[in-house]
Amino acid sequence: MGELLGLLGDYTLRTVALGAAVLGLLGGALGSFAVLRRQSLLSDALAHATLPGVVIGFLLTGTTSGSGLMTGAAATAALAAGLVLAVVQTTRIKQDAALALVLSVFFGAGTVLLTYVAGTGAAGQSGLDRFVLGQAASLVAADVRLMATLTAVALVVLALLFKELKLVAFDPAYARSVGYPVRRLEALLTVLLVVAIVVGIQTVGVVLVAALLITPAAAARQWTDRLAVMVVLAATLGAVSGGLGAVLSATTTDLPTGPLVVLVATAIFLLSLPARRLRTAVRERLGPRSRRGGAGGGAPVEGRLT
Repeated sequence: MGELLGLLGDYTLRTVALGAAVLGLLGGALGSFAVLRRQSLLSDALAHATLPGVVIGFLLTGTTSGSGLMTGAAATAALAAGLVLAVVQTTRIKQDAALALVLSVFFGAGTVLLTYVAGTGAAGQSGLDRFVLGQAASLVAADVRLMATLTAVALVVLALLFKELKLVAFDPAYARSVGYPVRRLEALLTVLLVVAIVVGIQTVGVVLVAALLITPAAAARQWTDRLAVMVVLAATLGAVSGGLGAVLSATTTDLPTGPLVVLVATAIFLLSLPARRLRTAVRERLGPRSRRGGAGGGAPVEGRLT
């Protein structure tokens, strides 16, 4: 216990653990919608699309600190999302193929730009490659405050528009028929995903950040049929994964934080897999009492996932 308290008193560990927990909190909450809307590959494509933006941000600002890199990452991720939409709407290419193309092209462009910058010997480039796999140890208090601010804004938007976003996630055709601006709401969800990705790339990197969006949500899905409960549970599991991964990294020599965070989230998911079968068995034993309120065609509004 004394050793744990000593670790928590360490500035670097405390900063990294808080940053990873904030990332997991936001990733779990927003990842729930990505999982339900079958947009896991979109999250991965947007994450990889941030790499050229990070390098361009460095070329424009000359530094790996500050908001320049984050702004560049957000810009190229948004551009990637727009390109996917344009390809799907104007060609016969399906969305999964468009996502794969965008992921490959943007990540390839980012890798080429990284190699170019390394070859120029530009001053201040040290640490630029950490955005590929992440380097949580480089987080400082100012980074965590920025992450917390973006997370708070995203969660407030999510809370204020929860009913509308829930209906779009379950039944966009019905939402459109009752006058909801479905395209705008879908675009808003994409923007929120971009925010989560930008928040996370310094901690876990562009390669792994999508895993922290999807894995906690997939684990939470095994425990509940209610969207509101799933969002809260996924956020909690994501925060636990982030904090615990950071602590394990600090207590183990030469093991990076990002991959450990993802591995902890994966372990939680694997432990959660039996929960779905257990819930099914309980419902079957309880019989009709467990299904009260599930009929009547109101599933999308009530937020049931089954």
